[in-house]
Amino acid sequence: MAALKSVVIGAGQAGLSAAYWLQRRGLRPWGDYVALDSNDGPGGAWRHRWASLTFDAAHGLHPLPGLPLEAPDPAEPSSAVVSRYYGEYERTFGLPVERPVRITSVTRPTDDDGLLVSAADGRSWLASTVISATGTWDRPHWPRYPGQELFRGRQLHTHDFVSAEEFRGQRVLVVGGGTSALQFLLQLDAAGATTFWSTRRTPDFRTAPFDANWGADVERRVGERTRAGLPPLSVVAATGLPLTGQYRDGIERGVLASLGPLSRLTREGAVLAGGRGLELDAILWATGFRASLGHLAPLGLREHGGGVLMSDDGVSVVREPRLFLVGYGASASTVGATRAGRAAAVAALHRLDALPRPENREGARSA
Repeated sequence: MAALKSVVIGAGQAGLSAAYWLQRRGLRPWGDYVALDSNDGPGGAWRHRWASLTFDAAHGLHPLPGLPLEAPDPAEPSSAVVSRYYGEYERTFGLPVERPVRITSVTRPTDDDGLLVSAADGRSWLASTVISATGTWDRPHWPRYPGQELFRGRQLHTHDFVSAEEFRGQRVLVVGGGTSALQFLLQLDAAGATTFWSTRRTPDFRTAPFDANWGADVERRVGERTRAGLPPLSVVAATGLPLTGQYRDGIERGVLASLGPLSRLTREGAVLAGGRGLELDAILWATGFRASLGHLAPLGLREHGGGVLMSDDGVSVVREPRLFLVGYGASASTVGATRAGRAAAVAALHRLDALPRPENREGARSA
């Protein structure tokens, strides 16, 4: 098996940024590095977003290095905008993205100093460095509540949401305190559903500008946890909710009014912590996602606190110096993903520069 200098797992925002900088700094596509993506086409997690999440309603669509993101029709679905943009990006720079490739494990071979990246279809790639950019989309978080298995109505997660029109005339409880919950509540209300909102804490609406200083502060606070080996905070816990005109209107109309924490579910609906019962047709769990790190389990990276201990650069994994992690911690949101991809590429290249150079080690497209 021929070895590659680097393998990037994932071709979303962070993965494409990492691939761009690996190539920009001298690695040959297909010969020195590849990017392996589990999707059928470009777009990363964005290609799976519901059609009603239009470009003007999506928060944090950030450009990739070297190619501006031109403003499209604001009413166009963000899934289409980003998929088109990422596809153009891959073609413009000739990035070596192979798909669909579902990675099942990254292991340490006993007879080589690289990492072995294995796919579900039986193929594998040996790499001196690995940049894991798998994000969170395929790990929806379903919290557990008493009686959850008893509820006779429909339960779905953000991951599975398609259209608010499906719930016209129904009584729907939205659970979660992030921006997705706000968007669902407004769309469901507009579609003719009767909505209820449950959050564990009082919604944290903020009027401060969501600018570069805000983004840097968010990354700093999230980074403090990952550098301590603790699991990252949820996105909303770190960012708060932007008090936009649309959300302000929803608050004034009573649509964006949290009823407080959820206590348990029943056959007919739910009971809130304060004792109020709700008769429901559906429950939409807008409860976020967790880092998709199952393929890294063989490396034993978890600390006692449950997280992965990261170096000060935010991308280097302390327990495995050949591995660089993006889409985790501060780079799990679009605020820091592009910068994290660059940081991971630079860190991987620094490690490659420090390695001895075997005379007969050549790259291969796949093994």
